[in-house]
Amino acid sequence: MTRSLLGSRLVEVGDGSLAGITAVDAATEVAPQAAGLTAHAVDSIWSSVEALYRTGAYPAVTFCLRRRGEIVLNRSIGYAQGGGPGESRGPHARLAEPDTPVCLFSASKAITAMLVHKLAEEGGIDLDDRVSRYLPEFTGGGKDRTTIAQVLSHQGGFPMFHVNAADKGPETLLDWDRCIELICAAPAEKGGKRLAYHAITGGFILAEVIQRVTGMAFTDYLDTRFRQPLNMRYFTFGLESSSRARAARNYIAGQPVRFPISLLAKQALSADFAEVVDVSNRDYFMDAVVPAGNLYATAEELSRFYQMMLDGGVYEGRQIMAPATIRRAIKPAVRLRYDHTLKIPMRYSEGMMLGVNPFGLYGPMTGNAYGHLGFMNILGWADPDRDIAASLMVTGKAILGGHLLALGQLLSTLSWQCRG
Repeated sequence: MTRSLLGSRLVEVGDGSLAGITAVDAATEVAPQAAGLTAHAVDSIWSSVEALYRTGAYPAVTFCLRRRGEIVLNRSIGYAQGGGPGESRGPHARLAEPDTPVCLFSASKAITAMLVHKLAEEGGIDLDDRVSRYLPEFTGGGKDRTTIAQVLSHQGGFPMFHVNAADKGPETLLDWDRCIELICAAPAEKGGKRLAYHAITGGFILAEVIQRVTGMAFTDYLDTRFRQPLNMRYFTFGLESSSRARAARNYIAGQPVRFPISLLAKQALSADFAEVVDVSNRDYFMDAVVPAGNLYATAEELSRFYQMMLDGGVYEGRQIMAPATIRRAIKPAVRLRYDHTLKIPMRYSEGMMLGVNPFGLYGPMTGNAYGHLGFMNILGWADPDRDIAASLMVTGKAILGGHLLALGQLLSTLSWQCRG
């Protein structure tokens, strides 16, 4: 067992083979019984996290699990920097910690979506209105009839950028005004009818609606509605320079990404797989605001957000969102059907990826769970049937490999041990 002291008490965790690279925020974790679990259940879940790390796909893993509102696991394994595939662990190697900020990539979409729902709650917009009511230029290629609700549920008809040679490359994604211009001019693809995951495009339009209606910067709206009320340290799109030394570095991992998967990934991400990973580690990416893809948070912060949703919008006695707002946000908007971007069956609400029975994104029999996936295998979700709010942060970007089996095992263990 690894003995780790972080916070106020000494605890024993994990397998001795991971000694020295496991950290526990003992100040936040409660005894399993306080959350209605056995010690065996918590040990089983953590052992599954360790097994996921041992696949070698993730240089760093941070994990936070709340049950019945109590934190039972808030831990990290591995290296935030200097422990990537083929990388020597020299003097600049840095261990991950439970409070290491990690880029959520597409798991950021859930936060942007809930900000849109918050604006609707405040009376600023009607989700069933056309986007063009708020962005008059959003009419190109037949998009004038597209509603905000359709954008939220990935039925907006503009899942990918249509760019010329001058706009190719990931740097374009960091130019907000150019992205809005390109999206507004792009042709629609069966808007309102065709399900196709909007990997990058939808986030810009939703955030621009917030800015136009409120007159506030998108980041200021996030700060005043969620970040400050939830007492977050990070939870920002982009990352201030003073915090970057603590951020986790992203790495290409797993088996090589080859055709046709490489082509599908490029279409979804609007850039080559390797380019996306490379750009995500650069200062100009952390300077930018990408509403669908660069929110930084700790595992505990993301779990805290989903706990607030699970609690009907309440955090520490304060109403952050109305219960009716959350009910609409997690209500199925799209039945399980083929997603033309992801090339798999998906089920969405207006902003969330939903669980599926008998087995879905969040494990077996999680049909009432909601949350979002991020590039690759980052997860944040709530499951009301198990009364859990969980987050899994990983820094290796691997599409194929043995990690998928270990991830499935972790989700199955979590679902089984937290049942009832």
